[in-house]
Amino acid sequence: MFFSGGCSHPPLFEKNTTICNALWSKYEIISFDVNIEDTTAKYNFFINVRNKTDYDYANLYLFMNTKYPSGDIARDTIECLLADNNGKWFGKGWGKYRFLSLPLGNHIKFPQKGLYSFSFEQAMRTDTLQNISDIGIRIEKSL
Repeated sequence: MFFSGGCSHPPLFEKNTTICNALWSKYEIISFDVNIEDTTAKYNFFINVRNKTDYDYANLYLFMNTKYPSGDIARDTIECLLADNNGKWFGKGWGKYRFLSLPLGNHIKFPQKGLYSFSFEQAMRTDTLQNISDIGIRIEKSL
């Protein structure tokens, strides 16, 4: 379990998945299913990343698939910046772990009511990515 601080709204949905031994195969897909009932509301969407401090990179590239209630699928490539140019981690934490909740979209509207599926694959050009321990999403209503 990990915590995020700061001023935020109670999440409509938040779930994090632990990656076994912090070894993420390029074939391992992490998925989250979210039921959206209110298509008039605006939402903030975050990607949660927990990494070890011996992670070899300053960023993390992900492929994200969104499956809409209609069955349509959209695919995006996302870059998550985890450290600055000097190697200082952006996330919060202590010891060998850092946690970061990265905004993917603010004040977005979901176009369809129903079940959405969000899936993530690591896209770092290595078969097995080391030292990413958890991936998750957080969706909250924006004010």
